[in-house]
Amino acid sequence: MNINRRGFISLGAASVAALGLAACGNDATTPGTETSTGATNGGGSGAGGKVGVSMPTQTSERWIADGDAVKSQLEEAGFEVDLQFANDDIPTQSQQVDQMITQGVKVLIIAAIDGTALAPQLDAAAAAGIKVISYDRLIRDSENVDFYVSFDNFKVGVAQGQSLIDGLAERFSSENPANIELFAGSLDDNNAHFFFNGAMSVLQPKIDSGEFVVPSGQTTIEQATILRWQQEAAQKRMEDLLTANYGDKKLHGALSAYDGLSRGIITALENNGYSGETFPIVTGQDAEIASVKLINDGIQYSTIFKDTRLLAEQAVKAAVALLEGNEPEANDTETYDNGVKVVPSYLLDVTTVTKDNVTEALVDTGYWTQEQVDSGVA
Repeated sequence: MNINRRGFISLGAASVAALGLAACGNDATTPGTETSTGATNGGGSGAGGKVGVSMPTQTSERWIADGDAVKSQLEEAGFEVDLQFANDDIPTQSQQVDQMITQGVKVLIIAAIDGTALAPQLDAAAAAGIKVISYDRLIRDSENVDFYVSFDNFKVGVAQGQSLIDGLAERFSSENPANIELFAGSLDDNNAHFFFNGAMSVLQPKIDSGEFVVPSGQTTIEQATILRWQQEAAQKRMEDLLTANYGDKKLHGALSAYDGLSRGIITALENNGYSGETFPIVTGQDAEIASVKLINDGIQYSTIFKDTRLLAEQAVKAAVALLEGNEPEANDTETYDNGVKVVPSYLLDVTTVTKDNVTEALVDTGYWTQEQVDSGVA
């Protein structure tokens, strides 16, 4: 994906002036490789020091966009950047972070594959005086997490659940009860729990009242989880659910925590003969271009747009503050307890995207072009 086709949001002019920043080009990474070493000064001087950026995978366009956005904005801020992707492999991410520490980075920005697996690396970072920013996925069970930047993940789940409710009311108002199934993210991702709990906060009352029914009976996150958020695993689970529970009934909706899962669910539904105006309501998250096209075509019902350009901006601001010996600006100091301490956090808001507001939310903001939305190709 050519991230340069998006208009990145840079740090404000005052911050740029204060830091004496120099703009530089953005090296887009290439999907499909296990790791991508972005150790480079780019067009910046690297005067701010070296920052290690650890992203979980390149199999999701969302994480490619995050990695490139963080790298681009850090380089604009005068940092040297080592960007690594871990291919959803925990030992690989651990090794990459170890290497960053050995190379003398000043700050680590980490989107963890498993939020509980990096304690030794964080201990080593603390011993070396390296600050740690947990990026989007909260790193757990360690006191050595200095700051957390993310979206309001409980609200993400609420928005997904409410979108499912709205879509069912729009498309299946005469169906009572409506049959739904639940798909959650990977249990080792702390965010998956926030997403699921947020969604269930609005869906559970509907289930309790009998307005919604889950024919499979699989209503806990442990039953609904999809390891590593894999599209193929979501497709297989949906196929199994349809075979076991829908011989004499129709599915009306599926809660999906992520666009990749959504596309797997949709494939399974299409393979089982679902189509047209009675296609089940399927939610999603991350505004991946393939799913945005499905939404624009009236197949996937919705996605939750999390503007990763803004998240990258907050990560850079936090890195600058920590290196200057200051506390980064936080707007939440109560919610994100990682099991050892409450991590000060900056949370961003999100937007629910349906066919009605694709242009306003994604094209007008420069996140995707109309050509990309029409083609489904970034």
